[in-house]
Amino acid sequence: MCPEVLVGLRRYLERSDAGAARMAAWMIESTDLLIVGCGPAGGVAAREAASRGLRVVVLEKDAVVGSKRVCAAGLRPGFCREFDLPDSLVHCNTPRLALFDPYGDEYAVRFGPGHTSTREELDGTIAARAVTAGAEIRTNALFRELSSEGGRTLVEYADTARGERRRIAARHVFLAQGSTAKLERHPRFAFSGWASGLMTTLQQRWYLARPAAPIAYETLELHYYPARDGRTVVAWMFPKRDHLAIGLGITGKVPGAELREELDEFAARTIRRLAPGIEARVKLEGHLLYGGMPRPTVGADGVSIGGTAAGLVDATNGEGIYEAATSGRMLADFVWRYRDDATRASAAYSRALHDRFYARLARRVKLIEFLSRRPKRFRLLFEQFAAAPRFAELVANERFDRTWADRIFLYAQAARFGARSLLA
Repeated sequence: MCPEVLVGLRRYLERSDAGAARMAAWMIESTDLLIVGCGPAGGVAAREAASRGLRVVVLEKDAVVGSKRVCAAGLRPGFCREFDLPDSLVHCNTPRLALFDPYGDEYAVRFGPGHTSTREELDGTIAARAVTAGAEIRTNALFRELSSEGGRTLVEYADTARGERRRIAARHVFLAQGSTAKLERHPRFAFSGWASGLMTTLQQRWYLARPAAPIAYETLELHYYPARDGRTVVAWMFPKRDHLAIGLGITGKVPGAELREELDEFAARTIRRLAPGIEARVKLEGHLLYGGMPRPTVGADGVSIGGTAAGLVDATNGEGIYEAATSGRMLADFVWRYRDDATRASAAYSRALHDRFYARLARRVKLIEFLSRRPKRFRLLFEQFAAAPRFAELVANERFDRTWADRIFLYAQAARFGARSLLA
């Protein structure tokens, strides 16, 4: 359109407030897919949607992707292969899972192996691949609000580096900003149980002057024990190339000083066992995580929710990276399949996500609640895992990974555990 026509159109539209509003809507920036958050969910969705030719914009609130994520960053066996990521992301291959009951006894299970990384490397690598595929990632972009207009979703965000507010229109929107997602203002997605599932977490990175005991680098440790007020503490030690990640989480709000004291005591016990007498530099980091029921509604009217923002976290161990990345892949698939019908895309995504994860994650919430009511139940379950490693493996597997023989074995083991638990 030539400049003279544009000038004439602008003057015509500016004659009334309604015309000005129409001009603003006409001239607003737009994209096919707008993603809020560049963790595993948002990053994978961006990469896979952009690789199919969709216009993708990602809003990331931090200046550097992954720089402020507090996470033990344990990865499932085969994670890098499944999501086409380089093996160089893996810090340690961990074929050993050590479960510690409330009495401090250890039960070892062989699996996988699992892997460890850091969120800086994981999120950063996924983001870099998204950019290579054609996505645009805007850092220092703080999500503010959603609204609808003319069949599109308008997203308002703050450019914190420039001190400006901006808007962008999108056919599809994917909210993947983690546990801090504030969605209660949106009736479609509000979940009254969200606050009760939030966990206050702290983690220390122990940069040791020399290596810890060799077993530390082949083991993922998970500890379960009651805090002073009776709430269950889920604590961990995950090894990395240059440090040990030692942290814990407690459901609900915990005063900062109390949480630090709890972590200091746990870390001291862990270091005495794995790295006695070794000098270390310690970095402290904290954040809110999630460990409750999945969010009931995760897709409507062209807006979808994924990753931790959707509540896709295993309450028994805090794992959510695999679920987040899978939700991003699923979202990209449905957005591409129904690229001209955003409402249909979000509805199909919501149904598929429920079918894939919700039953298992709901069972995990019920399991941790059941175990926490009587701490001895942790011991009974871990004893059974150690005695029957196949039981532990089947519990960890997805529903569709099981044969009929697997299911019979699993149900028999579950019935045995249930009977023993009721007698405890």
